[in-house]
Amino acid sequence: MGNDNKQAVMNNKNEQRQKILAYVKFGVLLLILVGIPLYIYFFQHQLIDSVNSVEKVQRLLNDNKAYSIPIYILAQIIQIVICIIPGQWLQMGAGLAWGIMLGLLFSLIGALFGSIITYYIAKWLGKDAVHFFFGEEKVAEYVEKLNKKRAFFIVFLIFLIPGVPKDLCNYAAGISSMRLKPFLLASMIGRTPGMLGSIIIGKRIAAADYTVAIIIAVVAVILAVLGVIFHKRILKFIEKKYRR
Repeated sequence: MGNDNKQAVMNNKNEQRQKILAYVKFGVLLLILVGIPLYIYFFQHQLIDSVNSVEKVQRLLNDNKAYSIPIYILAQIIQIVICIIPGQWLQMGAGLAWGIMLGLLFSLIGALFGSIITYYIAKWLGKDAVHFFFGEEKVAEYVEKLNKKRAFFIVFLIFLIPGVPKDLCNYAAGISSMRLKPFLLASMIGRTPGMLGSIIIGKRIAAADYTVAIIIAVVAVILAVLGVIFHKRILKFIEKKYRR
């Protein structure tokens, strides 16, 4: 009887620890996805205002030339982790500030670290917390795709097709069976064309070549709209073709 009581006490303590840990994890994700964005919006709104247009991004980088590269990379990381900064304006600003090659390099570095952070945040917090914020059905749909053998190809397409929810994929990857390295490789390859397009627009604006910039922007908008409307059909079609 004594051993049974001790075991019961230990089980209760373990349950209490698990509950406390679950509340801590929930609080961390709440802080990342809700608390920090709300704080920035209400108390540091100038940060959002400073990156909500190409001209403002360029001004921010020019005013902080000594620290412009780490500022830009940090902004790119934040944009991926808590999704409060428009990525396209940042990347256009990178094209204005550093040109195509360096702008793409710094953008990819920021995206790489942002993806690693979101992957491990989700892995540490677990599926319950991720389900709560993004919706169990949506997350389960992504996790199912990422648990399959063709996950590398699916991740590549998700990040390649404009309009597909990429931020959700970052978090879903952390609670799936997909390893970090193949996820990073597929997502970074998929991100590159979209980033490159935004950076080229910024470079063309810097060169006063507005015709090319407008053409690329119009094509990007059309693809994004089509991606939003048809991305589920596209992924299902590709999955069917992949199984053949």
